[in-house]
Amino acid sequence: MALGGCDTETPTISGRHMQPLSDRMIAEIERRNMEKESPILVRIFKQEAELEVWKEDKSGSYALLKTYPICRWSGELGPKVKEGDRQAPEGFYTITPGLMNPNSNYYLAINMGFPNAYDRANGRSGAFLMIHGDCSSRGCYAMTDEQIAEIYSLARESFFGGQKSFQIQAYPFRMTPTNMAKHRNSPHMAFWKMLKQGYDHFEITRQEPKVDVCEKRYVFDAESSGKFSAADRCPAYKVPAELVAAVRDKQRREDIQVAELVNRGIPAAPVRTGTDGGMNPTFLAAVKSHGGPGANIRTSVGTIPAHVNPPGEPVPETTTGSFLSLASSESKPAAAPRSSVQVASAAPTGSSGGIGGFFGNLFGSKEKEQAAEPRAGAVAETTKPKPAAPAARPPQVAAAGAIRPKQSETQQAEPKAATRASKPQPAQETQQASAEPPAKPANSSSLLNGAAPTVPSGGFENRFGSWR
Repeated sequence: MALGGCDTETPTISGRHMQPLSDRMIAEIERRNMEKESPILVRIFKQEAELEVWKEDKSGSYALLKTYPICRWSGELGPKVKEGDRQAPEGFYTITPGLMNPNSNYYLAINMGFPNAYDRANGRSGAFLMIHGDCSSRGCYAMTDEQIAEIYSLARESFFGGQKSFQIQAYPFRMTPTNMAKHRNSPHMAFWKMLKQGYDHFEITRQEPKVDVCEKRYVFDAESSGKFSAADRCPAYKVPAELVAAVRDKQRREDIQVAELVNRGIPAAPVRTGTDGGMNPTFLAAVKSHGGPGANIRTSVGTIPAHVNPPGEPVPETTTGSFLSLASSESKPAAAPRSSVQVASAAPTGSSGGIGGFFGNLFGSKEKEQAAEPRAGAVAETTKPKPAAPAARPPQVAAAGAIRPKQSETQQAEPKAATRASKPQPAQETQQASAEPPAKPANSSSLLNGAAPTVPSGGFENRFGSWR
């Protein structure tokens, strides 16, 4: 189980889960017109390696309380697909008191509840995917011990105040026009545009979006008298007209910006970097200034343990085509009621750059990551090939319009090396190989089929059992 996720348990509860919030944090909460027990919401951004805690203020809207640099995450940009792939989850996850782990070997942990209903409907597997301390990740979001103690306490206080669950929104990057343009060639773009619908709902309303799943896709802020079933046809539903209009306007403005960025030649990011995840620049700089890992490094945002393994040097990847690419294996829209919001973004790719490249030589003795798999996202056509040409033209990435994911959004296929001359083939979403043996997945069939730890009597879960 430790290899399949990031968490094992200590036999007894240490009491860390009951650490009070600092006087400084309480003063900050009050300064922002919030209450200590008011609801929270968490957003995660892989590429930027940042975790945001939002909190409801006295006006009833969510406002940003604090941004935490993430000490370590593993894998590449893109969703978790299968157990052992080292990918950290992307999507919308609901955290109940039962997913709070007070007796984690990684100081403290919050189980993200992967796989959720969307993940299971699309055949994704894995368990024990956490936000935890210790700055070490095998598919998790790892913070410093000091950071996770504060995040855990903020969540705990919101439960004490009556919040029955809080939402974690995990994204590959901040969903800005620049990032959407840079990552236009990614085979995950259709999936990311679906996540962006929820992102935009929150950006506009500053309210936690209501999340449902049907036809193997996310649906946001839907009102329906019918029942949503993750793999079945969506019931008739509608989204508030004002919200539909606001999201559509935001999307159109950003689509224009994306197209302009591509026309000006913004470079496309490599689909794979080979760095195995990322680390916030704050921590990377601290490790570099100390000559590399090997001793505990104390920073203003927490302690980096001696065993930290910074991400490796990015592997150069040739990107092809300067076209606005929105096509992928997930790109056919699924049938949906007219009242649903389509917020498909024009999505180009840029260079992810991969923070931490300077560690390639510094930490050359670290264990090597597996070689990057062949790209599956740049299959294209070569129109009207010349018979006498000595070599085939470089593949181009087909342009497409606004796209919505279809039901088979996450189904995987082997990369294809050849291109067809008659019809462009959509790219398949890539799976990442794991260097670890697979762990046994959890058997729970609940919406949050993750790995809710068994907590001893008197633990955090027992106090809130009646809310689950």
